[in-house]
Amino acid sequence: MQFSNDKAAIRAHALARRDGIDPVERIEMAMAAAIHGVNSIRFEPGTIVSGFMPIRSEIDIRPLMDALRLNGARLCLPAVIDRQTIVFRALIPGAPLAPTGFGTFGPGPDAEMLEPQIILMPLAAYDAAGNRIGYGAGHYDRAIARLHENGRDPRLVGCAFSVQEVDLVPAGAHDIRMHAVLTECGYREF
Repeated sequence: MQFSNDKAAIRAHALARRDGIDPVERIEMAMAAAIHGVNSIRFEPGTIVSGFMPIRSEIDIRPLMDALRLNGARLCLPAVIDRQTIVFRALIPGAPLAPTGFGTFGPGPDAEMLEPQIILMPLAAYDAAGNRIGYGAGHYDRAIARLHENGRDPRLVGCAFSVQEVDLVPAGAHDIRMHAVLTECGYREF
């Protein structure tokens, strides 16, 4: 159901639906998404994959990240620096974690900075055309634009629950479409 073409309203309604998922069911749904991801996200060993640590009621992709690591991915996590910029820092098993913005933890400032080839990204809402709504700060859009400026073209995979799908996400010129979305229902390419 679409409530409005206003991104803030769309975001609020999609997040309310996500928040309404029973916590135990949310775990089961995240595990189902991880299985779909392992079976669908193809890459060569050594490929740099950025994941994320979940906040609030976000889908927890840590099981997927671990499975991708076991299949040869080199993992990294985003860190917000200077309130505007996301950088991607190497995630090494057993290395200490530090606050990285938005209540998340990840590799500290001494970790190697990487340029991911696949970005598993959180989102608030998405549509069937691959458009997404984040949390409104534009961090991922700027980070992806910077990667493009550096000659990189990462595969963008939104990670969410199916209840976050909306009829239409109004997209502007600065909005970058995803290549795929991963939910408990499967992996869908656009």
